Amino acid sequence: MKKGRTSSGKSQRPHNAGNGNSPDKRKSAGQKAYPARSNSHMQKKPVQRYARNEKDYIFWCTDCNVPLIEKTCNTCSKEGKRIDLSQPADVRFCSPYERSVLDKLLLSSFGCDPLGNRILLLNKIPGDDKTDEVIVDGLLFGILSFDMPAMDYVFEPSVQGAGILMEHTGLKTVVLKKGSRHLNGKKVEFDQIEHISPDVRENDIVLLRSGNLTGFGLAYCDAKDALLAPGPVLRVRKIDSRQSSLHQKISSMDDVVAANVDHVRSIGRNAINTIKGIANQKEYRELPVNVSFSGGKDSLVVLDLTLSALRRRQVKAFFLNTGIEFPETVEFARDYCRKGNIELTEKNAASDFWDNVDVFGPPAKDFRWCCKICKLAPANAAMEECLENASTCITIDGKRRYESFSRAGISTSEKNPFVPGQLNIFPIKDWKAIEVWLYIHWRNLDYNPLYDLGFERVGCYLCPAALSAEYQRLQELHPQLYDRWQGFLLAWAEKKDLSPEFISHGLWRWKELPPKMLKLCAELGISVSGREISAPFSINITSGISPCRAGGYSIEGNVQGLSLKKAGNITNIIGSTSFSEELGLILVKSNSSTVKLFSSGSIVVNAEDRQEADRLFAEVSRQLLRIHKCTACGICVNVCPVGAISLDGTNSGNGVMISDKCIRCGKCTVSCVAIKYAGRLRS
Repeated sequence: MKKGRTSSGKSQRPHNAGNGNSPDKRKSAGQKAYPARSNSHMQKKPVQRYARNEKDYIFWCTDCNVPLIEKTCNTCSKEGKRIDLSQPADVRFCSPYERSVLDKLLLSSFGCDPLGNRILLLNKIPGDDKTDEVIVDGLLFGILSFDMPAMDYVFEPSVQGAGILMEHTGLKTVVLKKGSRHLNGKKVEFDQIEHISPDVRENDIVLLRSGNLTGFGLAYCDAKDALLAPGPVLRVRKIDSRQSSLHQKISSMDDVVAANVDHVRSIGRNAINTIKGIANQKEYRELPVNVSFSGGKDSLVVLDLTLSALRRRQVKAFFLNTGIEFPETVEFARDYCRKGNIELTEKNAASDFWDNVDVFGPPAKDFRWCCKICKLAPANAAMEECLENASTCITIDGKRRYESFSRAGISTSEKNPFVPGQLNIFPIKDWKAIEVWLYIHWRNLDYNPLYDLGFERVGCYLCPAALSAEYQRLQELHPQLYDRWQGFLLAWAEKKDLSPEFISHGLWRWKELPPKMLKLCAELGISVSGREISAPFSINITSGISPCRAGGYSIEGNVQGLSLKKAGNITNIIGSTSFSEELGLILVKSNSSTVKLFSSGSIVVNAEDRQEADRLFAEVSRQLLRIHKCTACGICVNVCPVGAISLDGTNSGNGVMISDKCIRCGKCTVSCVAIKYAGRLRS
């Protein structure tokens, strides 16, 4: 377990990021960072959506050689230069493990590592897996990414990075003859080459020089074959006349904190005031306060802020142990609270995951049955205990809106629609990852050691939302945990007539493979024909109408053959809809009744009386049948009086979509051919 403050520039930490830009201005997220490289592992593809960051830039003090969150440096009082970032602009410090990966790649490719102990920032950009821009000394140095076909890290320099590398090496270098023609994106034949270093191999990234121009390109052949090559020997990716050199000063993390200390104090003070302002309201001031403590960096900061804000209040840390947490996370959460004399409430899901995985199969990004069993059930039990002695359970949470698109709209405080009686407060919702880490360093807080070992986020070690790069680290750090899960996956794949390569490339992480993964399968020759994309559609009652402990009546059922995504497109016709991607859960409220749809296929209907429970379950079943049978005929679009219905694709896509403008008049349901003739249509 590490301390937050260090004197070395190497002790830098991670989390989600954006797209680091220096004066070499970059395209926005979702566009290719460099020209496409045919048949190359270096191609960049738009993959994941993130929250849009209004402040998509940071600054860099060129005197102190440190990144700045605000324009003025607290150390020298001078203004820094602006560095524009691609969305979501959630830049972070490079971890020691990521630094070691980069060091290894630079040495193996170019025979040098000019970065030494310098402060490095990483900025997430779209890619098939872990993909980050590397920023050093206020310059864009290149892209570090995890290549899915090769299942290994690769590095590609930028123009500025190429210029820096050429000051330290002659390897992988090509000198072009001076010419008047434009070179960017052009293919170059041997007669245009003045010198090529003998270590150049086919598909290598090479450093280019042409007069006062520097840049990088892609080799089409080995250096020894260049003379007799029948066509182009390389392609210029990018080249220009800007000269880039590393700063003479090498700064430490202490220097970075000192340069940003006023800003860190300010955001910390604002977060403390947010906590005080809500928790000390008249109706809440006598209630106990719980901090959702996952063992991750964001919840660590929130715990520290809450203890500072509410010194005279009872503050507990709540840790949800899913039974599939990293050992480091469990140990850190317990040790941190013990050393800080913080009361820790730990709810343990024990073996619940392993007891159910044979029935449900591996969880997936679009099939998070594990969250219901390992998270939601224990969390609900904890909330029930809290609500036995209080009208509201206050929970301080470390969610940040730049982590993912699904968290983009979180408010400063909100009632949890999935856990009645819980009030969530999000005091750092607008913080960037770099601000979280600056606070940790400033406060000299211990933190989860997994961040130093190559993990951007800490959670369940077999979570389908984790990156393949991180799953590979699991194999290296905890081979026994890896072998148990890998053994299950291989056995499951064999039953489904899927190849071991399907598992090794992480394709089990989707119930329905997205286009980017289908393309990867096609490129690598991995068959997906044995995969059951969807089961035959059916809805069954698994537990009949029964009284609820909290009052009213409930019906439980199970639906097969329908994705949660499609269900969410139509539930507004039943009631107001909330969706939790993290839990794999849709909550629909209709007057005083509720419907819960889980990605595992479970349906739970709660109503005030038996008749309403029965009616609502029947209506849910009818609407789910409707979206499954939808032929995108468009009749419902025409009959809707408020324009709440649209079509997105056909039955192979998402079909009909009903927005929250729906007034629930029922005209579209009455006119639906798919419902009327459901018995005559194929499943």
